[in-house]
Amino acid sequence: MELAGFLGSATLWVKAAHVIFVIFFMAGLFMMPRFFVYHHQCAVGSDEDAKWIEREDRLRRIILNPAIMIVWVLGLMLAFNGDYWHQGWFLAKFLIVIALSGYHGWMIGYFKKLAKGERPLTEKQLRMLNEVPGVAAAVIVILAVVRPF
Repeated sequence: MELAGFLGSATLWVKAAHVIFVIFFMAGLFMMPRFFVYHHQCAVGSDEDAKWIEREDRLRRIILNPAIMIVWVLGLMLAFNGDYWHQGWFLAKFLIVIALSGYHGWMIGYFKKLAKGERPLTEKQLRMLNEVPGVAAAVIVILAVVRPF
């Protein structure tokens, strides 16, 4: 492991923290669409509806939003420390991370629609969208570990 750069001997600690918060972030990305599926099954304005809104809000506030911020800060520190900006594997990984960040933003927007009583997607569509983070995570891990290009 290259320990040069401005992080020096802290590089491995920063990398470990980055991976830990990626796990938290991915857990949230897997949970939220599943919450949406269950939320869709209850009547708008019901007690159960209010409980799902609270659950989704807690997941957003306690796990998803803090995790994505920490992942970005630590990931950018590692990228600048390793000067990865000219490596193909990193650029591909970076684009997928940007897309996952957009997915996170979409989920927050969908949470707000559910909280207002809107149900624009079907349960089947939500179940399909639940696969997005898994596919993205697999590709990101391959790019970061194998570095195929």
